[in-house]
Amino acid sequence: MKAWHLNEFGLENLKLIEKPIPTPGPKELLVRVKAVSLNYRDKAIVDGIYLPEIMKAHLPFVPVADASGEVVSVGSEVTKFQEGDRVTSHMFIDWIDGKPNTNLALGGPINGGLAEYMILKEETAVKTPANMTDEEASTLPIAALTVWFSLVEYGKIKAGDTVLVQGTGGVSVYAIQIASALGAKVIATSSNNEKLERVKALGAKEVINYVEKPDWEKEVLKLTNGEGVQHILEVVGGAGINRSIKALATQGNLYVIGFLDDLYANVDLFALLAKQVKVHGINVGHRRAFDDMARAFEELKIKPVIDTVYSFDQAIQAYKHLYKGAFGKIVIKVTE
Repeated sequence: MKAWHLNEFGLENLKLIEKPIPTPGPKELLVRVKAVSLNYRDKAIVDGIYLPEIMKAHLPFVPVADASGEVVSVGSEVTKFQEGDRVTSHMFIDWIDGKPNTNLALGGPINGGLAEYMILKEETAVKTPANMTDEEASTLPIAALTVWFSLVEYGKIKAGDTVLVQGTGGVSVYAIQIASALGAKVIATSSNNEKLERVKALGAKEVINYVEKPDWEKEVLKLTNGEGVQHILEVVGGAGINRSIKALATQGNLYVIGFLDDLYANVDLFALLAKQVKVHGINVGHRRAFDDMARAFEELKIKPVIDTVYSFDQAIQAYKHLYKGAFGKIVIKVTE
């Protein structure tokens, strides 16, 4: 089979090779990969800033955690799936439910989906929603589940809550869709007015251009009559966290998801304490929540927003697009 291997850190070291098709173990599935989607994690792994010691020790490997495809063979002890079933990957292969178990993850250090075939554990494969194509389903494992786990599992979001969403990347677009579908009011920020118009069509009720209004947290307070929002999906990180704290309602939820700006921040602890902010460190979610979300997506009729679909041999171009940013998700079509 053909597969992309990350041999060393750096995009120039992502190479297309040929290697044997893997054989599933007793409780594993062999999946013909139809599509994968890229996340910021994939960029961070290639750049050598995501758990570099662990990743370097396991090079070379097949990157990309998010994949959808068709089961072509099953191990001798598999009972949940059969040949022909459509399945989607779950990144943390040993985190089924409950307390986090995030030691082993697809796409680094375990071989991921940027190959014509991949191995999935029976217990961490998820049935692909019937109303989605493989390209659409491939966007679910990290971006969508991160949002669902934040708002539903931790935040217990309810209709009427207000949610602040930063930017228009994959996680942020899903946050707008999911929060809106669950009856919440969404305020979205971006530096691009055209993108802000697009997020309105996805359900955002209010938008803020943070270049035109750099004190965007004050604008959030205005839009909420001084109360603040109940939920913020923090994808930027860095010093901007203090603006997020100011924009929160008392006992609001701050879901720390990303670190686009900086891995470190000096936090205004007095503001944090005064508002009794609930800070949640989010690292995707468990497979049980993924199952819940997949069923809900069918009920809510949420359709993933895909910016661009690249061919398998255009993987490098897809990564370069990821580096520049996208509206929604970047997908690579692997096989027909």
